[in-house]
Amino acid sequence: MKQTAVLFDLDGVLIDTEGQYSDFWKGVGETYYPERKDFAKEIKGKTLVQIYQQYFLEQEDAQNAITKALADFEQKMSFAFIPGALHFVASLRRHGFKVAVVTSSNQQKLKCLLNERPDFYSLFDRVFTAEDAARSKPAPDCYLSAAASFGFEATDCYVFEDSLNGLQAGLDSGATVVGVATTYDAERIAPLCHHVIHDFTNFSVAAMGNLKK
Repeated sequence: MKQTAVLFDLDGVLIDTEGQYSDFWKGVGETYYPERKDFAKEIKGKTLVQIYQQYFLEQEDAQNAITKALADFEQKMSFAFIPGALHFVASLRRHGFKVAVVTSSNQQKLKCLLNERPDFYSLFDRVFTAEDAARSKPAPDCYLSAAASFGFEATDCYVFEDSLNGLQAGLDSGATVVGVATTYDAERIAPLCHHVIHDFTNFSVAAMGNLKK
């Protein structure tokens, strides 16, 4: 098996936070867009900048209030790993793969995660955040640049994603994309990836190597 790079989104792929964020953004939607019943789903996979540009453009007071509320919320979040994720990442590294996190979350969010998981960065070869990408997902820039940082073409790499924007970014980069059915059900994400898993408990490095585009 060719040893290249395996690139993981963070929330809903490695860390089980999507339900918590859904609760937060559901509350935001009820406050600012009560007519949009699926607001929490609409913003899945978007950066905070993208959310503000799409829904709160020129609403400085709302942006400031949401930013503060989100910062307070993230200080109290739990950061449990998706079942099997730690074992799978460790197995990849033992088999010689480069492993990176490629997230739309910002550095402030990562500081909150590190408060609970101080060893998080040591689990990976690189961690890329929203500040590292020229364009955010669904643009493929983050995955193209992450692959290039290891000296690989994205077409030789693997991407693990759960959000629609992230899955599209992975596909457009040319990588082999594995959808993790934590945020959306398997049927919804299947058209945007080459394989679907529910978590990593029954997924191995050998199984990944057998995937076909």
